[in-house]
Amino acid sequence: MKKTKLLTFALLAGLVFGFSSCEPRENNEYNYTAYQKAVNETVKKNKKNNKAILLVAFGSTWQQAFDAFDATVSAYQSAFSDYDVYLSFSSAICINRAAAGENAADGAEVRNYYAPPFWLTAFAQKGVMYKEIVVQSLQVIPGEEYTRVINYIKDFANNANGDIDDDYLSRVILKLGVPLLQDADKDVPAVAKELNNLYKSQASKDIVAFMGHGNPDSYDTYKANIRYTQLEEALQELNPHYFVGTVDMMENFKPHVYERMADADLNKSNLKVYLHPLMSIDGDHGHNDMAGDDLPEKFEGKTYTFADLLAEANDEGEVEDCSWKVFFGANGSGFTCNNSTMIEKGLLELPSIRQIWMNHTRDAINGEPLDYYHSKNPE
Repeated sequence: MKKTKLLTFALLAGLVFGFSSCEPRENNEYNYTAYQKAVNETVKKNKKNNKAILLVAFGSTWQQAFDAFDATVSAYQSAFSDYDVYLSFSSAICINRAAAGENAADGAEVRNYYAPPFWLTAFAQKGVMYKEIVVQSLQVIPGEEYTRVINYIKDFANNANGDIDDDYLSRVILKLGVPLLQDADKDVPAVAKELNNLYKSQASKDIVAFMGHGNPDSYDTYKANIRYTQLEEALQELNPHYFVGTVDMMENFKPHVYERMADADLNKSNLKVYLHPLMSIDGDHGHNDMAGDDLPEKFEGKTYTFADLLAEANDEGEVEDCSWKVFFGANGSGFTCNNSTMIEKGLLELPSIRQIWMNHTRDAINGEPLDYYHSKNPE
């Protein structure tokens, strides 16, 4: 189902400092000041090295995602022992809701995450002043969210708020680690190879479909959506039973994925369809859009068929308010898709995939300092 989790990118950008925190206000401090103080204290307390890695994720409110982030930080600490490692969320909505314990009823902890600008400013404070800062994007594709990561660094380097020592900024070394699927020629086949290593058993007899996010057509920054198509092509060179769709990419919603399956006559043998999030974590999209039980309201409590669901497709070809599990498992689809065929793991939970992000970090460290006057964009 197509949800408006991004609301609008402009709204999110405007909210970047407007999130909640368990940190109380003191002496009527504005939230911004209180949040910066909390991050400053955290960095001072945890500083052990003269170099830092800041991991930037979009965010989540699910415990499974929190655990994946914790494991990722631990993996980075082991692999980059001469760096202090921190994690931030770029989504103000996720920051707000994690701090409010949105999924506490399902066992999720109440967590406080802070936006990247607070961490970068804390890295520059007196008594810290890291000599080298590596910002690692945990995005999958080099799209809209990656643009925000770039802009965080540029604003920091250009002292956008005027609160950082200019002499320090002239000396600090800045590096940027790129998203998982940054390079079409290198990263796409590498990810396809590792995914096939993990799921070739399922794909040998049945179907494995990966659900990515995608950028809305009007926000398809750098035309990054093409990476999903390229990944499907790379996977299908290994096995034609792999498919890659999205929740927010035009012409690549779940009905389009089904159409490609049907064109290959795969819907005639009652094959199982295994579903897997193609996202850094298994969060709201994975739990709801992919593996949830939602279906269009008119069918709730009633008998319906796959043809009935297809008839609900909107002008973009998407069947809204219907999970991938319900859609592919509907009577008449020609497939079996149910709770037993859900592979509910985010990409950061897969060590071999996580390693590709870590390779990007290593490449950034070994490369030239970031020319922050120009965006490090895909070509």
